[in-house]
Amino acid sequence: MQMDELDLAWEEEERPRHRRRASAPARSKKKKGRGGRTFLAFFLSLLVVGGLAFGVYAGIDRIKGLFSAPDYDGGGTGEVVVEVISGQLAADIANTLQEKDVVKSAKAFVEAAKKDERSKKLQPGFYNMRKQMKASAALTLMLDPHSRVVNKVTLAEGLTWQDTFKKLSEATKIPYEDFEAAAKDPKALGVGDVWYTRKDKKERAPGIEGFLFPATYDFPPNVDAVGVLKIIVQRFNQEIEKIGFIDAVQLLNISPFEALVASSIAQVEGLDKDQPGIVRVLYNRVYSGKFPCNCLQVDSTVNYYLRITGKGAKPSTELLQSELHNKNNPYNTHDNPGLPIGPISNPGTSALTAAMGPPKSDYFYFLAIDTAGNTAYAKTYAEFQKLWDQAQKNGVK
Repeated sequence: MQMDELDLAWEEEERPRHRRRASAPARSKKKKGRGGRTFLAFFLSLLVVGGLAFGVYAGIDRIKGLFSAPDYDGGGTGEVVVEVISGQLAADIANTLQEKDVVKSAKAFVEAAKKDERSKKLQPGFYNMRKQMKASAALTLMLDPHSRVVNKVTLAEGLTWQDTFKKLSEATKIPYEDFEAAAKDPKALGVGDVWYTRKDKKERAPGIEGFLFPATYDFPPNVDAVGVLKIIVQRFNQEIEKIGFIDAVQLLNISPFEALVASSIAQVEGLDKDQPGIVRVLYNRVYSGKFPCNCLQVDSTVNYYLRITGKGAKPSTELLQSELHNKNNPYNTHDNPGLPIGPISNPGTSALTAAMGPPKSDYFYFLAIDTAGNTAYAKTYAEFQKLWDQAQKNGVK
């Protein structure tokens, strides 16, 4: 609308000048009263020229206002927290700053960022900012490491819920017990109904294990335990959707929860490259009907129970028979058929992907063949024994 008004103003200034030129010859023929009229014309001309000059000045000033970015002066006041999300462009950040009234216009911040090469080093996270700052001052503050709210924690693949809560508590200063209380209702945290059924009709563990997706998180300030766990479960849901986990495992005639259990075992049993082969052995043992009692017979599930009950994990060679065959252990896979009642770790993308479509094979055994963790496979127990002897020679315990 301002540009239209400027155009109209310039048109109105032009019309009188054309009319004066057209009538000039007629006036020049009149002799009477020439001096007074000449003075009057001269005076009016001064007014017109002055008015035109003022109009030009005002017009230029208005045009400059249209193309310059509105900006605050000074360093701002008060406090406001601003989040920079991974993958955002300068314009996205600028819009957020304008919405929070940190800068007067997004354009001013974008222009400041273009002039400062350091803006390329701006990191995702939360920043303590002030309201109504000059755009260049806002950028400088965001580039100051001390302005960043650090609530960052990296959750590695294969952690248990207990290990996860410990790391979260250390990073956020939220009591460990708060996380335990928040985890009692996984559905309220975002765990969907699809994860609450099993095709094998076995009992299902009710906890949060398996849904605490391993990644690096930067939590907002003043968040509570529920908020933290919701963010982590949301990240799990996003990853599951991204890789198409649910649809893929259902094509295998396996429930998503059972596949999650299998991936959690593969996560702690082998390297990323070996996880598909490990999952295939698990599926062969449980679903083929060709393995004794359809039992997994893996020590990692026994060790998981020892960990969550405060006893600590052991090397396989040190596990007691009473621990391997403990009837009170719901994760006893040496005697109980099928997959255990729940995940034994929180698997990452590699292990989740492995459970979606492991390569077909006739293997029923796997083991770490060396101290680097590489996995070897066998079809029969006799072959497995030979591999075990080799593994011991390689220093595997």
